[in-house]
Amino acid sequence: MQSSKLNRRLKLFSLFFLSQCSFLVFFYLQFFTKLVAATPAVKVEEIAQQPSATQDAIGAAANKAFEEGTELYQQGTAESLRQAIKKWEEALSLFRRVNDKQGEVIAILFIGKVYSDLGQNRKALEFYNQALPLFRAVGNRKGEEITLNNIGGVYSDLGQKHKALKFYNQALPLRRAVGDRKGEATTLNNVGVFYHTLGQKRKALEFFNQALPLFRAVGNRKGEALTVNNIGSVYSDLGQNQKALKFFKQALPLFRAVGNRN
Repeated sequence: MQSSKLNRRLKLFSLFFLSQCSFLVFFYLQFFTKLVAATPAVKVEEIAQQPSATQDAIGAAANKAFEEGTELYQQGTAESLRQAIKKWEEALSLFRRVNDKQGEVIAILFIGKVYSDLGQNRKALEFYNQALPLFRAVGNRKGEEITLNNIGGVYSDLGQKHKALKFYNQALPLRRAVGDRKGEATTLNNVGVFYHTLGQKRKALEFFNQALPLFRAVGNRKGEALTVNNIGSVYSDLGQNQKALKFFKQALPLFRAVGNRN
């Protein structure tokens, strides 16, 4: 049962946090609504302050706080993100009270991602570095590969590109091992960006060209658009303007289709 809940939470993280898939967010929220509705009305604050509360009551309160945090995250404002952190911290405390390791590590992972979204990269690293050994301890390779990739992303944002590559290279074989094709494509694209920033254009193309068919295979149009645009940028930098224009023209309708006006 705990393993099933973990997989659902992770599915939300990899699809919602990384690609903003609203349908899966809806499915996730529906799942948690049903879970909470199946228990008596839960007041998280009251349960949190009751040392004698039953394990079931604490678990229900943890899931309720987790759901509330997800709803706040979905609003997407800076204030709602900060409120989401508070709710997930409440959930984290409650998960720990009932020794729910799966819930604990997911809450830690989500808190780290929100700090990353807010640009608080050091705080994000603090939580990711807590999550990584916990995922390894419970043998969850899916959570491990997501966390490794996200640590790489934080180091990239901090300008520590070689450190970022180290974590991307750890994430990549795990993503392949668990069959996470979209995650594999995301990491391949990230590595391509790394080589592009170093001026190694041909090497960047090698990784972008590996990422592109994977994004297409899983129907991820946002990832496809970004990668096609990246390929165009490389050809532009190489002075191959006709080739660059070809890829930019492919990227434009894809960006429009996913609502990316930037």
